[in-house]
Amino acid sequence: MNWIVLIVAGLFEVIFAFCLGKAKETTGTTSYLWLLGFAITSTISMYLLYRAIQTLPIGTSYAVWTGIGAVGTVIVGILIFKEPAEFWRLFFLTTLIASIVGLKFVAH
Repeated sequence: MNWIVLIVAGLFEVIFAFCLGKAKETTGTTSYLWLLGFAITSTISMYLLYRAIQTLPIGTSYAVWTGIGAVGTVIVGILIFKEPAEFWRLFFLTTLIASIVGLKFVAH
């Protein structure tokens, strides 16, 4: 169950990065609303990470959490913010995903 909590925490990390990206693109009240979304989702993400580390190793949990956030944020950047999807970027993204999956399998 805590692996699911950890994955959800990582997904909230992607959402808070998305909120930061949208805040950067906007001004005034809209920007502040995106920053509020960032604050809420980052708090949820951190709380879920805290819950997950109650039974999972902290090193593995943190690496998986940041990995999910990094992979998800790169994908959001490519799909929503029109960042480049170059070969080497996708290659290293794939190696990051493989590392995250590997950490899950070797965690005790």
